[in-house]
Amino acid sequence: MSYTAKDIRNICLLGHGGDGKTILAEDMLFLTNGSDRLGSIADGNTVSDFDPEEIKRQYSISTSIIPVNFEGCKINLLDNPGFFDFAGEIVQSLRVADAGLIVLSGKGGIAVGTEKAWKSLKDAHLPTMFYISKMDEDHANYYKVVDDMRATFGNTVVPLIFPMMKGDKCVGLVDLLSRTARDTEGNSTALTPEAEARCEEYLAELSEQVAETSEEFMEKFFMEEPFTEEELIQGVKDGMRQRSITPVFCGSALAGYGSKRVMEYIVKFCPNPLEGLPMATAEGGELLLDPKGSPAAFVFKTTSDQFGKNSYFKVISGDITEGMSVVNARTGGAEKLSNIFFAKGKTLTKASKICCGDLGVATKLGSVKTGDTLGLPGKVTALKGMDYDEPCYTMAIYAKVKGQEDKIASGLSKLNEEDNSFRYGTNTETKEMLISGVGDIHLGVICSKLLSKFKVEAELRPAKIAYRETIKKKVEVHGRHKKQSGGHGQFGDVYIRFEPQTETEDLIFADETVGGCVPKNFIPSVEKGLRNCIGKGVLAGYPLVFLKATLYFGSSHPVDSSDMAFQTAAAIAYKDGIPTAAPTLLEPIGELKVYVPDSNMGDIIGDLNKRRGRVMGMNPCGDGQQVVEAEVPMGEMSSYAIDLRSMTQGRGSYSLKFVRYEEVPQMNQAKIIEEAKKADEE
Repeated sequence: MSYTAKDIRNICLLGHGGDGKTILAEDMLFLTNGSDRLGSIADGNTVSDFDPEEIKRQYSISTSIIPVNFEGCKINLLDNPGFFDFAGEIVQSLRVADAGLIVLSGKGGIAVGTEKAWKSLKDAHLPTMFYISKMDEDHANYYKVVDDMRATFGNTVVPLIFPMMKGDKCVGLVDLLSRTARDTEGNSTALTPEAEARCEEYLAELSEQVAETSEEFMEKFFMEEPFTEEELIQGVKDGMRQRSITPVFCGSALAGYGSKRVMEYIVKFCPNPLEGLPMATAEGGELLLDPKGSPAAFVFKTTSDQFGKNSYFKVISGDITEGMSVVNARTGGAEKLSNIFFAKGKTLTKASKICCGDLGVATKLGSVKTGDTLGLPGKVTALKGMDYDEPCYTMAIYAKVKGQEDKIASGLSKLNEEDNSFRYGTNTETKEMLISGVGDIHLGVICSKLLSKFKVEAELRPAKIAYRETIKKKVEVHGRHKKQSGGHGQFGDVYIRFEPQTETEDLIFADETVGGCVPKNFIPSVEKGLRNCIGKGVLAGYPLVFLKATLYFGSSHPVDSSDMAFQTAAAIAYKDGIPTAAPTLLEPIGELKVYVPDSNMGDIIGDLNKRRGRVMGMNPCGDGQQVVEAEVPMGEMSSYAIDLRSMTQGRGSYSLKFVRYEEVPQMNQAKIIEEAKKADEE
C-alpha cells in the first residue's frame, strides 16, 4: 500500500524499563495483521527486541521501528529502550518523531523513566500522550496514577480512555469523547453509574482546556454551549500541539484490550509529518518538510551486521527512490541508494520509493554516519547533527588475551558507528585504552557485543589516574660522571639547583655558569639529560612538574667530555637531588556540576565530603532541581555515575572537567605510591 505524508504518524514510545512499551507495539502489530502472533519478551520472540543482547537480557537496548498499518494510515512506532544507559537512542528518535507516547504501569505508576520521558518530550516541544498499561494486573490503580500524574506534570493531563471497574477488576474501557464503553472482549456495554459520573467530571475539565485552544471555542464555552465530538477532537489535536492538553489512555496489551482505541486516537490527534515541527539546520535555521521539494533524507540511526551497514533515515523533502544518486552534506561525497527498504524490527522489505515524512533504511552507504543529511548535488541543506549528553562513566578496557588490542580498537570503531553516545581512545600518559559511556550497563553491553560480533573478549578495569609529582623545597646538588675505559673516557661534571616554580608545568631550565666552566655546546646536553628524567618522578614514577633547574657551575675535560657524558651527569644530579627536595604527589582536581532533585541534596553533599570534595555553591535550576558546584579529586570519582544513580534513583546527572593539579594529602600518598610500585612490578 502506498502512503503520502498526510497518512503517516511518527510516534516515539517512551517510558521506564519494564512498563510495557515493547508489548504495546507488539499488540498493535498483531491487531493490524502485521504479525501472526503476539510476541513475548520472556520467549525472546518479539518483533521489536531482535538483537541477541536484547533477547538475552530481556530488555530493549536500541530503538526499533514498528510500522503499524491502521485504517489507511501508517503509524511508525519508534520503540525506545527504557534504561537510562541507552538514552542516546532516545536523542535520535526525538529528531524524527512528531509526537510521543509515554507508557507507564497501572501498578507501578510514575517512575523515574516516566519523568525523564516527559522532560525529553517537553524539551523537544513535541505533543505528548500517556498510556497506562497492565490494567489487567492486581492492584493496578488507574485513578491514583492519574492523580499522581496531575500532581507531577500539571493539569494538562486529561483522561480520554478510562477503565470501568467492578471492585478491583477492570471490566471495560470508557471512551470519553463518544461517551461509550466496551468490555475487555471489545463488545459494546452500558456505562455504570460511576463511569457516567467520571464522564461528567472529565468532560467538564476537557471542555475548559479545549476552550483555551481558540477564540471561537472560548466564545462557545462562555455561551455554555456543549462542544460536539468533532470539536472536542479538533480541540485536543490543537491543544496537544500547544502542549496544553495531554491525553491519557489505558489498556492491557497482554490481555488484548485498549490498543485499538490508542491507534484510533494516534491517527486523530497526532500531527502528520507536514504538520509537525520544522527540523533544525546545521546553520541554526529551520527546515519545513516539503513533499514537492528536492529529494533529501536525514540519517538518524545506524546499525551494522555481518552483511554491512544499515542507515535509517527520515525523508524530509520530496521522495527517495531506489537507485537515486545523492551527496552527503557533511563530506560532499557521492552515494548511490542502490537498495532502500522499509524496516519492521529486523525485517527489511524492499522499497522502490519512500515518501516525504516516512522512515526507511539504506544499506551499504560507506561514509554515511548518524546525523548526516543526504540530498541532490547543490540542493541539499545540512540538518543539525545529534547532541548527546557527555558520557561520564569511564573505565579502562583491556583484551583478555594479550595481542588482541587492535581487534578491540577495530570493534569499538564499528560499534561507535551504531552508538555515538560512547567515546573511546588511548590515554597517552597511562597507556590505557579508555571507554566512556552512560553507565555500567551501557559499557557491559558494548563488551558483550565485542565478543558476539567481533569474537574478542574484553574486560573493564578502573582507569588509572594520571598523578603528577613535584618538589616543595630548594636543593643544590653535584652530579659527576667519570669513566675511563681505554682510549677516550667519559667526563661530565655539573652543579644544579632544583627548586619549585608555579609558572608552568613544564621544566624551566636556566644557565648561570660563568667563565665557560661548562662549555656552551654542552649546556643543551644538561637540559636534555634532565628532560629525559622528568618523565619519571622518584616517588611513584609519575611525571615531575613545576620544576626549575638552574645549572650554576661545572667542569669539563678537553678530550673525554661529550654530549652523552653531560646528559648522564645531569641524570645523576636529578636522581641524587630530587629525593632530598621534599618530593610530593599531585592529583588532578575536577570541576563538578551535579544536577539533583531538592530532596537529594543532603545525600549528595554528604557523599561529596566523603570524596574529599569542596562544595563551592548551590543554585536552583528549575523543575525542583538544584545544581551543586564543587571541586573534587578525580581519583575519587570513578564510580560516581553509578553511585549518583543509586542516591537519586536515576534522577541526577553531572558533568566533570579537569581544572588543575593539587597536592595529595600525606595520609593518602602512601597508598598511591604502593599501588604504583605494584603495577610497575607487574
